[in-house]
Amino acid sequence: MKKIVVLLGVWVLASCSSTRFVDSWKNNEITSFHPEKLLVVGMTSNLTARKIFEDELRMAFVQKGIEAHVSDGVIGQEFTDTERSMQEIEGMTQQLVDEGFDAVVISAVKGVDNKEDYRSSYYELGYRRPHFGRYWYAYQGIYYTPEYYSYYKVYHVETAIYNLGSGEDRSLVWVGSFDIVDPQNITSTVDDYVARIVEQMKKDRVFGD
Repeated sequence: MKKIVVLLGVWVLASCSSTRFVDSWKNNEITSFHPEKLLVVGMTSNLTARKIFEDELRMAFVQKGIEAHVSDGVIGQEFTDTERSMQEIEGMTQQLVDEGFDAVVISAVKGVDNKEDYRSSYYELGYRRPHFGRYWYAYQGIYYTPEYYSYYKVYHVETAIYNLGSGEDRSLVWVGSFDIVDPQNITSTVDDYVARIVEQMKKDRVFGD
């Protein structure tokens, strides 16, 4: 019975989505960055996920006193529905500048990995090396349990902040890389991801705070 409980606990942990920080970079040449009008863009074809993400991240910036907007209504669907040339993208960028935007925060999935997990009571054993009998007892399910292995996805996501100033001022300000593990629910996944973004930007003092 104890083993069943441990196995169930591992399954519950594996089924919950979580965001893991991977790496970040800040442009140290930009000593002061305080955008006045910022655009939040979530690059995904899932319109529901895009709306939830952009709305939540926008509110995080608003709470910092920054005027922030979501991409819906600013960058039309007719622009994102087809592949665009670099010249067209530069034209869209200039249009954002003409509308008063001086910064863009953009998130995109860079890649997806398929992972395999083991349904075992490893966590019960901890880091101690058990004797042979206990080890066998813990992992014997490999032989006769079809569900011993579980499969899940890890999404490699990147969020970047760009300064839309003119000339040399138009540059990358900050970029953060995160792994989203086994997302199951859009709302909870976005909540977790946005919280991690905000936390890391604060640690990196992106806005000087």
